[in-house]
Amino acid sequence: MSQQAQIAEPAHSMLAADKSLERLGIRVLSASKGRATAVLQVEFDMANGHGIAHGGYVFAVADTAFAMAANTFGAGIATAEADISYLSPAHIGEELVAQAEVSFHEGRRMIVDVLVRAGKRTVAVYRGSGRALRTGTEPTM
Repeated sequence: MSQQAQIAEPAHSMLAADKSLERLGIRVLSASKGRATAVLQVEFDMANGHGIAHGGYVFAVADTAFAMAANTFGAGIATAEADISYLSPAHIGEELVAQAEVSFHEGRRMIVDVLVRAGKRTVAVYRGSGRALRTGTEPTM
């Protein structure tokens, strides 16, 4: 199965327009039916002063998986808020795998849960809420 076949069209369109992921080193493996997987190989220049992956990279791969899962239902879901708990360090050379699943979706709101793992070890737990972006035709309050 090709990468495009594994990624639902709304998420694929968003992914094609994203200019940041290549620079960050994040790859999206799948995005369909409210689920997504994104990966990041932790490189030497991603380490912080403790010699482990900077938390911003861990957050970025989790947030990418969030966005891809959320946008499988239709383009235009953006992060409204997000929370992450770092449970164990990610080390240089490890591959981070972020697996996202939409756990709530009603109207313009949704909640997505993401687990970030390095092998069998859980590195972080992320929960984000998303909102559908306004199209410009809705009344504002």
